[in-house]
Amino acid sequence: MNEPLLQVKNLCTSFKVDSGEVRAVNGISFNLDKGKVLGIVGESGSGKSVTAYSIMRILVEPGRITGGQILFNGEDIVKYSKKQMREFRGKRVSIIFQDPMTSLNPVYTIGNQLREAILLHTDRNREQANARALEMLQLVGVNEPEKRLKQYPYELSGGMRQRVMIAMALACEPDILIADEPTTALDVTIQAQILELMQSLQKKLGMAIIMITHDLGVIADMCDEIIVMYAGRICERGTADEIFYNPRHEYTKGLLRSIPRLETGHARLIPIAGSPVDLTNMPKGCAFASRCDNCMKICLGELPEELDINDFHKASCWMNVRQVYEEAAAEKEAESK
Repeated sequence: MNEPLLQVKNLCTSFKVDSGEVRAVNGISFNLDKGKVLGIVGESGSGKSVTAYSIMRILVEPGRITGGQILFNGEDIVKYSKKQMREFRGKRVSIIFQDPMTSLNPVYTIGNQLREAILLHTDRNREQANARALEMLQLVGVNEPEKRLKQYPYELSGGMRQRVMIAMALACEPDILIADEPTTALDVTIQAQILELMQSLQKKLGMAIIMITHDLGVIADMCDEIIVMYAGRICERGTADEIFYNPRHEYTKGLLRSIPRLETGHARLIPIAGSPVDLTNMPKGCAFASRCDNCMKICLGELPEELDINDFHKASCWMNVRQVYEEAAAEKEAESK
């Protein structure tokens, strides 16, 4: 069996603040195989983006990785020096941020910024870098690419800027592309175009993608596996079909209930009650217990372990343990009859 391209093992990332230590990522583990698409879903503050920034090693102080490993082709990049990380970023793993306007430098042309990334991470000369920049704009569907190279970010639309960001991220042919809420700042029509573009490029280039979003609907058709995060931990993981049609964590069910559906007409969406947990004062038990309609006594005092639902699905919820016991009891009763 081939070794995964990326292995995250028991990753912990914290931010020390005046009120205490914020454990933004609290012992998560997952694998990403070559050419696969992994979705990471959760509401704001669940630890999705911090996971991405930890992999890229671009955490801002006072954030730091406090434990675990991030293995790329078997090498732990947590131990990499600053020089090694500069070579790693862009060349091996690239990232697309939420808002392209704040990610692009407003005082440099698009061509200048694309060329800089190519010269920094490849052996191409200036002339070759120019040709590569033009090629990448054509690849991501930017119209009049020669003209766009001479323009500044403010002269482009939001969708066009996001295409430029994708071109910049892919210019050095990375093995993994991390997309951190790449469609949040865009209208619905442009969102669909960007997602379709990413799917097309992923199949064409054979790269692996980590798609980070708060919207399960965005990743329904493109992910091989989905991870659902809450309060810095993974509460459920599985194939897209398992997560959408057989959710086994109450938080995942809440997220799915909040997605607009055509068949519900004008019916109001069902929000998840309550507020996110205080990460500086984590409860002993399940972090979602205070917001869960099916909370049991054990949920308040003990943290549920990850339980195998089947070969393609795992969830950390005491309701699954209860269900297993109930099914076993029913089976035993049926046998006795």
